[in-house]
Amino acid sequence: MVRMHDDKPLAGRTVGVTAARKAEELGALLERRGARVRYGPAMRTVPLADDTELRAATDALLAEPPHSVVATTAVGFRGWLEAAEGWGVREELGRALAGAELLSRGPKVRGAVRAAGLRESWSPESESLAEVREWLLRREVNGRRIAVQLHGEPMAGFVEALRGEGAEVVPVPVYRWLPPVDLAPLDRLIDAVLAGELDAVTFTSAPAVLSTLRRAEERGLRDGLLDALRQCALPACVGPVTAAPLEEQGVRTRQPTRFRLGPLVELLCAELGEGGAGHGAGDAGGTRSTRSAD
Repeated sequence: MVRMHDDKPLAGRTVGVTAARKAEELGALLERRGARVRYGPAMRTVPLADDTELRAATDALLAEPPHSVVATTAVGFRGWLEAAEGWGVREELGRALAGAELLSRGPKVRGAVRAAGLRESWSPESESLAEVREWLLRREVNGRRIAVQLHGEPMAGFVEALRGEGAEVVPVPVYRWLPPVDLAPLDRLIDAVLAGELDAVTFTSAPAVLSTLRRAEERGLRDGLLDALRQCALPACVGPVTAAPLEEQGVRTRQPTRFRLGPLVELLCAELGEGGAGHGAGDAGGTRSTRSAD
């Protein structure tokens, strides 16, 4: 048995990283705590300025400004404004957003909103989209035009709940996820999970989960991968939205109480370090998700 040290609680452990944009940052945090890191980026993004769907949604909102806007991610909100700058409509979009009821999902998004010279109308303490949805549904949304910034997936449950109450919803696809150009690292990561070579696998976005499962399905390995995540490699997700696609498949995930990379690493230290209970553990500084809807 490898003896753990206080400053290297993950010594002797191997952790998979499926992130693309934040892979180096997360990997460095894990290595600093002693872990060996295996990288398998599960996705890539479409450059915002080249995304015709984003341009079409933006033009629609400029032609008929929304009553409410739901901002879900800081990087997406900033990217939307940067794309609008490149199209020459940044000021016009800013006016449309300033005239709307602006809802931000959490503090990072709130910071991006304020950095743009705007002010949010409301933000949930939980950083939960489900709470944003319930807040909207408690109000009269019938006939209201609501722009919803997507975070890489259609957010069908969120959008349909609003439409079911009579709202006109304009999805804003600020970035879209596509499979990685080179699938080999992701394939190697999936193979390592199936071979029992990983102690944990980290996911920092729902699209990363979905892309990993899709790739495993293409290779005929989906059921085996899900079984391995249930029984062997601990699936650690940055938050409930990220965890939802796994929870829907009966995979119990672990999540930090604060949805950030640092707390995610500390959760793994508590779970996998000396004295940690490992897969199937109790609370240990985080939460087991039961199910989280967008």
